[in-house]
Amino acid sequence: MSPPSRNPVLGIVLGAAGVAAGVAAGIAADRAGRHRAALDALETTEQLEITPDEERVLLTSDGVALHVEIDEPAPEAAAAAAQGLTSGDDPGRLPTVILTHGYCLSLKSWVYQRRALKAAGFRVVSWDHRGHGQSGPGASDSYVIDQLGEDLRMVIEDTAPEGYLVLAGHSMGGMTMLALGERHPDLIRDRVAGAAFISTSAGGLTLANGGRSATLGRLLLERVGPSVLGPLGERPELIRRLRRVGRDVEEFLVDQNSFASPVPRKVVRYTADMLLSTPFDVINDYLTTFDGFDKRPALAEFKDTVTLVFNGRQDVLTPPAHSELIVEGIPGAEHVVVNDAGHIIMLEHPDLLSAHLLELVEEGTRAREQHIELPRRPRVRRIVTDVAKNRRQRRIELEADEVVRAERARALARLRRAKVAAGSKEEVRRES
Repeated sequence: MSPPSRNPVLGIVLGAAGVAAGVAAGIAADRAGRHRAALDALETTEQLEITPDEERVLLTSDGVALHVEIDEPAPEAAAAAAQGLTSGDDPGRLPTVILTHGYCLSLKSWVYQRRALKAAGFRVVSWDHRGHGQSGPGASDSYVIDQLGEDLRMVIEDTAPEGYLVLAGHSMGGMTMLALGERHPDLIRDRVAGAAFISTSAGGLTLANGGRSATLGRLLLERVGPSVLGPLGERPELIRRLRRVGRDVEEFLVDQNSFASPVPRKVVRYTADMLLSTPFDVINDYLTTFDGFDKRPALAEFKDTVTLVFNGRQDVLTPPAHSELIVEGIPGAEHVVVNDAGHIIMLEHPDLLSAHLLELVEEGTRAREQHIELPRRPRVRRIVTDVAKNRRQRRIELEADEVVRAERARALARLRRAKVAAGSKEEVRRES
């Protein structure tokens, strides 16, 4: 039997996409006004772009160009950070922080943390996975976690060949850290002062098991992904047109599935651009790497490393149960669960995460410099609430309600005027 033509598949997919968009819009209709008003009320003039101090392109052994950005702290900031923290107050002994992003995102997702770490005096390296952001594509069979671990090793060797390291990984980035630890345990043991596993999984549980909608989305990707994403990947110009038409629905769906509390519209748009700019063939080819993923044995390689496990309580992709397994595998790791937080937590609660990362960097550096043996204490789990953001949110919700009421009043007034105008025209026609 000959393989089916791709054009009919594409037609079916686009038809299904149109129906799905219509259904989504219908479901969202009752909430869209208030949702839009809340986003508008949250909007700020803050810029989300960051200019690195240095950019590099690293060529992997299989010919993939990896995009890397480096943020260098001001000398006075580094000197202040080293004061009382490193031997001889030497800034040169401060760790380099390596940030590794998640699936379908890019190094841009770390914008807030990069700013905070650099301002605090620490050198920061962030990079794009193969097929993501500004990095080049790889062969389809290279989109596996083990290869990403080797890519991370290469980034470290090029940008921070000596000195202490603090590794932070979000989602697939945390999985990449485990692959690095599995293949290169000596690197973790000898150089890694701190590790942050953010909204990620070590395996042992199904991804996206956070509820019916998440499970449905996962099953859709698993069953339809290869037949849908491949053909769409060959029509990028069509995808761009569809995105322009459905921007409101797109923003709504990204917001609802990435965040569990209101964020500025600019942040929603920023996230959507990262998620939906990832080539569809790359999204499709990466899917199989999550099947049967299990790196729990590699957690043992971080047992002598100060470790932070950080995730959102409402994360539908990697719920707290995934983080619990990580903490169980790393004695003494701190587990922070954030209320009203979804999967893209570094953009939803940026200040909270940045504060915990800075604490991790300092604690890890101090432990290395003073040769402090980490206590084999029971795992620690804290549930925290971003109080400052909650206060802003309550104020914004009140403002949003006022905006919606005003919009409804104006719409009703317009409707009445239209009815009066229509009645006047009808009377004129009758008289004539």
